[in-house]
Amino acid sequence: MNETRTVTVEREFAHPPEKLWRALTQPHLIAEWLMKNDFKPDVGHKFNLRGDWGGVLDCEVLAVEANKVLSYTWNFASDDAAYDLQSVVTFTLTPTPAGTQLRMEQSGFGSTQRQAFGGAKLGWQQFFANLDDLLSRDGA
Repeated sequence: MNETRTVTVEREFAHPPEKLWRALTQPHLIAEWLMKNDFKPDVGHKFNLRGDWGGVLDCEVLAVEANKVLSYTWNFASDDAAYDLQSVVTFTLTPTPAGTQLRMEQSGFGSTQRQAFGGAKLGWQQFFANLDDLLSRDGA
């Protein structure tokens, strides 16, 4: 049985969905909270996320619903096949009285990918903290 697992992170931000959407879809803002990239919010667009650690993620936009849903593949190929990852990241924005609830789901972790799963759980917490810092600045 080849079960897959999903990392889910939710946080409420004190900003409107439009402001979060910009941070999720504008390459210069994505670079500030997530990774360097060549993202475009167009279904089918293939792009890379480049980590400070030297790794490159191959991605493709799967869904774009302005200010509501963004989904793309998040794939990593390693010299060691045990570390290869084929996953999908989906952001869902829901307006709240105080701002926006942002839900991120990264699905596709195999049962043997404990290290990648644990890394994603910790990593997304840090990415969301970075996003909060970015949104709190005036220029974002």
